[in-house]
Order: sequence, then structure tokens, then C-alpha cells
Amino acid sequence: MKSEGVQTGHTPVLLEETLNGLSIKPDGRYIDATFGRGGHSRALLARLSSMGQLQALDRDPSAVEAGKALAAEDRRFAIHHANFAELDLVVPAQGWDGILFDFGVSSPQLDEPERGFSFLRDGPLDMRMDPAHGVSAGQWLEQVDEAVLANALFDFGEEKHARRLARALKARVHEKPFTRTAELAEFIAGLVPKTGAQHPATRSFQAIRIAVNDELGAIDRGLLAAEKCLKPGGRLAAISFHSLEDRRVKQFVQTRSRPPVVSRRLPPPDASHLTLIDRDKFLPSAAEIAANPRARSAVLRIAERRL
Repeated sequence: MKSEGVQTGHTPVLLEETLNGLSIKPDGRYIDATFGRGGHSRALLARLSSMGQLQALDRDPSAVEAGKALAAEDRRFAIHHANFAELDLVVPAQGWDGILFDFGVSSPQLDEPERGFSFLRDGPLDMRMDPAHGVSAGQWLEQVDEAVLANALFDFGEEKHARRLARALKARVHEKPFTRTAELAEFIAGLVPKTGAQHPATRSFQAIRIAVNDELGAIDRGLLAAEKCLKPGGRLAAISFHSLEDRRVKQFVQTRSRPPVVSRRLPPPDASHLTLIDRDKFLPSAAEIAANPRARSAVLRIAERRL
């Protein structure tokens, strides 16, 4: 779950660690690939001179509207309505000093019932980051094959009862499609045993949301695009909120840290590579978690493009 902007009354997670890790140059050029409500962007702009530049992206129309308001206030800033997977197609493709990703669903999305992300607030079963594109969660459940659904529940939600749950969900959808979040959450709760304080639908809602938005595929494409856009010495900051996201970032940096394989029979490979900065990862402090419990699962990784 991505952190919130300052307008919501909460400081974005790992804010100082992120800005320090990006090693902000006052006259530098930066990208906030996941604008949200602008918490990171506003803090980054505060460290830029009048010659600095920040561009941002977001899939969510509400986030883009918030970004337009900021752009009207600050000529150094611009916002694009786009998926960060298309980063290198939206902004100039080279020469950036730093790029920030804050993955996952945002607090405003969870807190707005009409977006359909939360099982705690009844609303239309949507879950799309951009409601104007793709299929809703309800439509996806109707269309998806049972085996694909089971794999999604297991791989994206780590749901131990994935196969039994997928079978029951498809049988129910065949009789009557799900249209409301509370309806789906209640159905899942009747099938999946409760584990501790966690709601039985937590893992399934996460899995369906990730599948509907192709979140992991977008991360893979976005990281590759970011590496292309960074100039030598430019830095990548990636904040993740669960192990599936963080594993993608860690494996990407590890892979791109290895020297390229050279073959006399093939064209020279891209020599660009990344390296982690300072330490393997940064975690929120106990004080930050106490002030913002939603920060408890956050992980930050910082990498630098060497060539």
C-alpha cells in the first residue's frame, strides 16, 4: 500500500530516507512515477532550486487532478496521466538524476468506498487504478478461468485455500456475479478460516487487485524503463509494501548489477548496470510506525546507475 500525500494529514513513508537516498541535486531533473496525492513530490520540490525539474505520473484520475493543482502552483512540476510501466514513452527518455516509485494501492483509494479496493467499506467491486481502462474486479472474476484464478490467489495473495476458494468463487459467479465488495468479502469469510486478527478476505482482495491491474508486470516494465531514463550516476528509489513487490525490485537490481555476458557472435549488450547504495534496504523506524501504522510493511531500496 503506497504512502499518502501531505494533503491527507500523513507524511509519506520513509520520506527522509528516500530523499537522502536520491541524493537530490538542487538543479537536477527527477521523476515521481507514482504521484498519489503528492507527498513525495512536494518534499522533493522543496529541495530543488528554481532550475530544478520534477515530472510525475499516475494511473489514477483523482491523483492526476491533485497533480494538476500542484502544477498550477509550481512551474517546475508537470503531471502525466499514465502507467509507470510506460515511463520511457511518456517523459524524455534520458538524462534524469533520480526516479521514485512508491508501489501499491494508496490510502485515498482504500478510503474511498466507490473505488472498490477495500473489504472494510462496501462499494462497487471495481479495484482498477484507472477506472476508465481494463475490466473491473467483478468482471474479471466472471471472465477468468478457474485455474488462473487459483494461481492468482496463491501467487499474489499467498492464499493456502486457493484451489478450493477458486472453485467456490467460479461456481457462485456462474449463478450470480459479484457486484459489491462487502458481498465478496462475506462470501470469502464463509469459506476461509480466520488467521489471527487478519480478515479472511485480506489475501484474496490483494490477489484480485494485483491481477486486475497487472501490478507486478507493471513493476517489471517500469523498472526497466527507469533504468533507461536514468543518466550515469542517477538514482532509483523504490518503496514496496509487500514481499511480492520488494522481491521484484531486489531481483531486478541484482540481475542488472552483474556484468553483461559478452559473445563474439552477438551485438555488444547494453553495458548499463545498477548497484545498491549504502545498505540492502531501509525500513521505517518504530517511531514512524507508531505515528503511521500503514508504514509498518514498507521497504525502501536505493540503487545507482553506474554506466
